[in-house]
Formats: sequence, structure tokens, C-alpha cells
Amino acid sequence: MVEQSGQSGVVDDAPPLEIYEEIGKARISGVVYWITLLFGGFGIIVAINQTFSLNAFGYVLIDNSYYYLLIAVFLSLAFLIFPGRKKDADHVPVYDWVLFATSVVTSLYLSYHGGDMVLKGWDIVAPVEPTIAAAVMCFLALEGVRRAGGMVLFGVCLVFFTFPLWTDQAPGFLWGAGKGPVELVRAYAMGFESIVGMPMRVAGNILIGFLVFGAALVVTGGGEFFMNFASALLGKTRGGPAKVAILSSGFFGSLSGSVISNVVTTGQLTIPTMKRAGYTPAYAASVEACASTGGTLMPPVMGAVAFLMAEFLNIPYRDIVIAAAVPSFLFYLALVLQVDCYAAVKGLKGQPASEIPSLWKTLKDGWFYLFSLLLLVYLLVYARLELYAPYYTTVVLLVSATIFRKKERRFNFKKFKELVIESTSIIASIIAILAGIGVIVGSLAFTGVGGAFSRELLGIAEGSLALLLVMGALTSFLLGMGVTVSACYIFLAIVLGPALIEFGLDPVASHLFILYWGMMSYITPPVALAAVAAAVIARSGAMETAFLAMRLGSIKFILPFIIVLTPSLIMRGEPDAIVVSISACVLAVLFMAGGFEGYLYGVGKIDWPSRIALLVAAAGFIYPDKASYVFGAVVVAVTYGANIVLARARRQRGE
Repeated sequence: MVEQSGQSGVVDDAPPLEIYEEIGKARISGVVYWITLLFGGFGIIVAINQTFSLNAFGYVLIDNSYYYLLIAVFLSLAFLIFPGRKKDADHVPVYDWVLFATSVVTSLYLSYHGGDMVLKGWDIVAPVEPTIAAAVMCFLALEGVRRAGGMVLFGVCLVFFTFPLWTDQAPGFLWGAGKGPVELVRAYAMGFESIVGMPMRVAGNILIGFLVFGAALVVTGGGEFFMNFASALLGKTRGGPAKVAILSSGFFGSLSGSVISNVVTTGQLTIPTMKRAGYTPAYAASVEACASTGGTLMPPVMGAVAFLMAEFLNIPYRDIVIAAAVPSFLFYLALVLQVDCYAAVKGLKGQPASEIPSLWKTLKDGWFYLFSLLLLVYLLVYARLELYAPYYTTVVLLVSATIFRKKERRFNFKKFKELVIESTSIIASIIAILAGIGVIVGSLAFTGVGGAFSRELLGIAEGSLALLLVMGALTSFLLGMGVTVSACYIFLAIVLGPALIEFGLDPVASHLFILYWGMMSYITPPVALAAVAAAVIARSGAMETAFLAMRLGSIKFILPFIIVLTPSLIMRGEPDAIVVSISACVLAVLFMAGGFEGYLYGVGKIDWPSRIALLVAAAGFIYPDKASYVFGAVVVAVTYGANIVLARARRQRGE
């Protein structure tokens, strides 16, 4: 990170080592750098070869052999990139090299015998050598998820790993078909429902391309472009720096797909700028945390979970993008309105004209970033080329960055190496996490407990949709604490998703409900990882920032319920119903922002009774019912009328 001070807009010191560990950049130097470069480059070539069926190696790998080869490359690298202990954060000890070599050998052995697993049923009965390899693979998957996903996720995976050993003795709905230790490691490592199951299929077939595109965006300077673009559009407006942070983090987060990477990349610029404009350090950090978190819910990329959702629901990815568009727009609208109201109350101005780049110059220098974004949307939504879209878009972006950027900033061989390293570190983290998460999927599949859990939830709810949704929200929220969004989503998609769908809710709405609640932990104490990362940059209190982020992101606590209760919000239903629902929710967001920040457009600052009235009115517009809409409109009219009368009385008294 660049270390500057003063008017540069960059914080005086970079985030601590722990933040870089989170995004996998702390140990990539020396020999590890070159191994990461070579292995990562080979792994990306393998993924491209498999996706486009190029037959570059003389043959096309069968699916499970391909997934084991990816594990040989990227899970192995995870042991070099992510430290097993904090005291190893700046070097790679001998045992990490041993784990790296063991992972390469074991994974290549299983990849070579991929055909035997299928033809001879090694997931059930296998010779001694592959059984030993399977046991080693299980250990490596668990250790990999501990390093890349943290101790909480490791604990969850370990519990589910051992679950089939004792589930035949478990009470009630936890009872299921059990397996012995040898049967279990064979099923986990060589079956098609676990380590190389659905999560790994999504990573190998779709996700790698999008991760490479996100890395290309970072390396070619996309973050800077979106920052300048947002500043040129909104920098002069009231509270402009906060709006710039929201818009730029939304753009960048949608394409990069990583919350923490988003905070560290854009937050280094946005947070100091907000502080200079008059925002408190905690408020500036909370704005960045919320904006970065929302980026992973914003089309067109949406991080890894959207691809998992498409796989679970067996629908095109474009359907997920279309469904998520309006809810993500409402989330960012709520953020913009809240920071605008806050600026109005505090009397904050926009950025000085000297700090605002020219819109024309910004577009002239970086128009191809917007073109790449539009091309990606076209290929995903209209051409329906989910597999190929990120690769085509990446090529266009890199060629454009080579031709159209100024000489000193063009994409060159040095930046190409950065691209490979950036891509590899992200892919290694994802592969390590998904290999461990595969154990959860396999455990629930082997035992059949996932379906029993869904039936149990339906039985407890006893026909009450409200109770089912509250239980689902609490389950999602609690499980989301300390585990990755992918892990939280996969588990809940298996155990909670079927219950919501069986109740009669729209399948896409049900899974978005799960996804939104699983994301809460990024801004919600006690974990609040995005808020903590932003607080480090802002030098504010971590918990103070987290609680402020909860208030700013309050719409995210409500949106999941609106989505399942109002399918028209995800483009389901008649056009007139969709227009009415979206319009009502926009009004709800408008009055919610005014209520939280104490500002009413057209009136000015308001007192607590009026703020509460606006929140009540917002609730009326949220509930999908004509009578509720009328109620909200009446409350708003009365609030406006009362404040106008009070303002006139104060003027008459000369106050």
C-alpha cells in the first residue's frame, strides 16, 4: 500500500498484518512469490483449457480429475500463502512446505485415478493406497479451511466431518444413516457430493473466470477509475465524499467480489477524504464498511455465492442477477440518502473543486472500465454466456488497458505478474474454503439430516410464515458470525432453503433471504469484519464503527423480509405490480433515512416525534398492501403539515 499523508487522501499507515492475511498477501515474497506465480498461472491455464475444451494437453480431463488438479494447484498454495500460526505470518516454516508437497502429491494421485473412482466405485470400496490418499485429503481440506476461513468455520466443518460417525445414535431429527471411519474418508474425498462436490464444481466451472476478472480490475487501476468517476459525479454535492465512497465501493465491490479486499482497496482513499470533509472517523468507517459489504450483493458479479445459488436452484445465473438488481439498488439508495441527511443536519459540504477530477478526463482515461462492465452484463444477461463471459471481458479489459492507458500506466509484463499473483491468492482462498465446505455438504447428504431439519422447521412453525422467517433469520445470522458467506449460504441452502420453498415462497426469494442474512456478520457485532477493517484505517473504535454500520445498513435487516413477502421486488409478477412495489419501497427508504438521521426534505431538521413518525410511515410503505400504503401516506402528510406549522410559528416568534 502507498504510504502518504496530508492532502493525498491516503491514510498515514496501512492496515495491520492481520488484514492482509485475510486477503492472502502477507507471505507472498521470495520463493513463495515465484511458486505462486508459476502454479497459479498453470492453474488458470488449466481452468481456461477445461472451460473452452481447448484440448491443450492432448486430452480433456474428466470432471473429478479436473477438480483434483485444481486442488493440487490452489489448495497446495494455500499452505504457503496463509499461515498456520500468527507467529508464522512473515515466513513459511518447514511444516508448511511439507503440507504443500503432500497436498500436491495426494491431489495429483487422486486426479490421475479419477476414472477409476467412477468406474470402480472407490467412494464405497477402494484399495489401500487410494483410501490412505483419501484420508490425507480429508486432513488437508480441514487444515486448508482453518487457514483460509478461520477457526470458527474450521470448527463447524470438523463437527460435520465427524457427524456421520455418531448420527445413527443421535436423537430426533438428528438421526441419520451412519458410516465408519474408513467408509467416511472414502466418501468425503472420492465421492461426488463432498470435497469435489457442488461447491468445487461451481469454483472450477464458473467462479475462477470471475475471480480473474476481478483481479484484472484491481491490477489495471479499476478501483482508482471508479473512485474518480464517482467523485466527478457526486463530489460537489452535499456530503459528497461519503456519496463517492458509496458509489465507488458499490462499483468496485460488485466486480471484485471480496468485502475485505474492497474495504482495504477503496477505504484507503475514501475514509480519509470523508474525515477531512467533517465526518467523524467512526461514521466514515461505517459508510465504507456498509458500501463494501453491499458490493457483494450487487449485480453483475455478486461474489461467489450467486454462482452457488444458480447451481442450487438449477437456473441460469442471469435470473439471479435480475432478481438481485432492485434489492441492491434499494440498499445503496438507503445509504446515499442517509449520508445526505446526515450532511444536511451537520452542515457538511462537498469536496473542494480542486480535489474533484474532470468527468470528461476521467471517462477519456478509463472509459473501457465502463465498457467492460456493460459487456459483462450483456454477455451474462442477453447472450447467456455465463461460462465464457468473464474470460472474454477480461481479455477486452487487458487489451484496452494496454492500448488506451498512458504509457507509464499501461498493462505490461510486470502488471501481468501482479494479475497472476492477485488472482491466485484469491482463488487459493476460495478453493481452500470450498474444499472444507464440501465436507458439510457431504455430511448432510450422507446422513439425510438436511431434509429432516427442514421438516422439523416446518413443524415448529406450524403454518406461521412469520415464525418460520424469524427462525430462518436468526439461524442465518448466528451461523454467519465468524464463517464465510459461502459456508453460511451452502449450509442454509440445504437445511433452510427447502423449508422456505415448501412453505410456498418463491425459490429465488427464499435463497436471497438466506444470502442477505448470511452477510449481516460483516457489519454486525461481535464479528463485524468489514467494520473492523474500516475502523483500522479510520482509527476509530471497532465496536462503535460496527454499531454505526448496523444503523446505516439497517435496510439490509428489512430487505430480506420484503423480498420474500413481495416477489414483485425481484421482478416476479405483472409489470404494474412491480412498479407499485418498487415505488413504495423507494418511498420507504426515503422516509427511513429521514427518520434515522433527523432530517425531512423540504423542511429541514426534525425532532424525535417526527423522526418516529417517519419510521412508522416507512413501515407502512414497506408492507405490500394498499391500506398500508394509504396509512403511510397519511402519516407523512400529517408529519409534513405539523412541521410546517411549527416552522411558521417559530418564525413568527422570531426564533
